[in-house]
Amino acid sequence: MTKIVAIGGGEIGGRGLHVETTKIDKEIILLSGKKHPKLLFIPTASYDSKTYYENVQKHFGKRLGCKTDVLYLKNEKLSKREIEGKILSSDIIYVGGGDTETMMKVWRKTGTDKILKKAYKRGIVLSGLSAGAICWFKYGNSDSRMIRNPNADMIKVRGLGLVNALFCPHYRSEKNRKADLKKMMKKQAGIAIAVDNCCAIEILEKQYRIIRSKGSAKAYKVYWKADRFCSQVINNKEFISLGNLLKK
Repeated sequence: MTKIVAIGGGEIGGRGLHVETTKIDKEIILLSGKKHPKLLFIPTASYDSKTYYENVQKHFGKRLGCKTDVLYLKNEKLSKREIEGKILSSDIIYVGGGDTETMMKVWRKTGTDKILKKAYKRGIVLSGLSAGAICWFKYGNSDSRMIRNPNADMIKVRGLGLVNALFCPHYRSEKNRKADLKKMMKKQAGIAIAVDNCCAIEILEKQYRIIRSKGSAKAYKVYWKADRFCSQVINNKEFISLGNLLKK
């Protein structure tokens, strides 16, 4: 069974920050079918941040009982065999937030993209937030250019295409996301899944549901139909057909 949990955003601790996504993260662990699963953290989008991995170790390791490991792809030169060994021996892949555009370039250069697709077919849980959620979709609404230039625009980044939709993280948490997504979808066929912080879409095979770690967090189906902009709240807590969600 294929398994994806794409989180809109939220903190997992560190720098005096409160943990915000525990309820969602426990569901990710539950999907592995193991009490102490092997969780592989991929911090490519944060430029292989060691501090980020320390936070993952504290949260997923000490708090939630996972056996954590990390895959550094920017600062370490690993062979495809070494990358594949780490990914395919894991129960859970958790991808951190950051620079989606750079992350996808590194993944394609190193062959990590193809290995992650193999992990997907094998039923390894694929998860992550922000950039780590965009990556599983066909496209994403990304602020990658703004990391280097605060005056830059949001961009559409191509993901792995495991879900045939555009993913927008931090939908109501960041000032320009809603307006920019509306503009971006005007030129984009199909639909977007827009997700708030502390909210996630969980996809098992051809079924999906919405899970939250905060009651007010929401997910939306966003698209243009003719000249009309449509934004619909996705409420279902039980699994229903993914096919209907991906249609206008």
